[in-house]
Amino acid sequence: MTKTNQNIVPHLWYDKEANEAAEFYASIFPDSNITNKTTLNDTPSGDADLVSFELWGQKFMAINAGPFFRFNPSVSFMVNFDPSREKDASEKINEVWNRLSEGGKVLMPLDTYPFSEKYGWIQDKYGLSWQLILTDPEGEERPTIVPSLMFVGDKCGKAEEAINFYLSVFTNSRQGLIARYPQGMEPDKEGTIMFSDFMLENQWFAAMDSAQDHQFNFNESVSFMVYCDTQDEIDYYWDKLSAVPESEQCGWLKDKYGVSWQIVPREMDEMMSNGTPEQIARVNQATLKMKKLDLTKLQQVYKG
Repeated sequence: MTKTNQNIVPHLWYDKEANEAAEFYASIFPDSNITNKTTLNDTPSGDADLVSFELWGQKFMAINAGPFFRFNPSVSFMVNFDPSREKDASEKINEVWNRLSEGGKVLMPLDTYPFSEKYGWIQDKYGLSWQLILTDPEGEERPTIVPSLMFVGDKCGKAEEAINFYLSVFTNSRQGLIARYPQGMEPDKEGTIMFSDFMLENQWFAAMDSAQDHQFNFNESVSFMVYCDTQDEIDYYWDKLSAVPESEQCGWLKDKYGVSWQIVPREMDEMMSNGTPEQIARVNQATLKMKKLDLTKLQQVYKG
């Protein structure tokens, strides 16, 4: 698979287990490693560890930032085990399932379903959800790990509208598959999205509607960091996506569907990875005072 610069990175919010969870995931998936660790001092939740890692070629970031948000299945990660790419895909899916099951909770057992000869949905011991699927090698190739959004409660039935909205906002975007609920799948409404995938900034996502009685919805535990090269880009995404003024802080925003995004300058990654402790502290303190991030100001405080 060609390596492209990943412009959208899933960000996971833990109370205290970010480092441990990143190590756990990196030990489970092939081609995985921890790429950077930084501690941010004096944040509103005390000292926060920031850890960047890659799982099977997909970049992630995680933070320890207190017990404010809990993972739930409204955002999960689909893992495609493709027999055309992995010669032992069927054994590998069992192996990964067994590891993720340690202390976890099965949401849909690993079994044969109409859409796949092997599929299961598991919530791991940290509460994060994974959908493991043996993919049909005949289909169009997809990345190994794809974030998946489930529209439930008052957002149920809005998956298609949301996909079209995201496709209009992000460049290098396109619609992938769409499978709709047929008649007779109550409580799911005929024509709503049973499964769909789409690409934003060369990053694949999946989405579905579910009318089942779920006691959860999107929250800040999983957000998506959008890396921007210029202030114009930051302004553009901020204006297009932000829909909940009281959720705007430190580069975070919430869109009209309740999904959280972080609009961040790409340079900030370099600052946080390569800066001295003093530089990192200055950038962090400046960030905490901002809603939308101001790239010039961050560059100034970094230089000191």
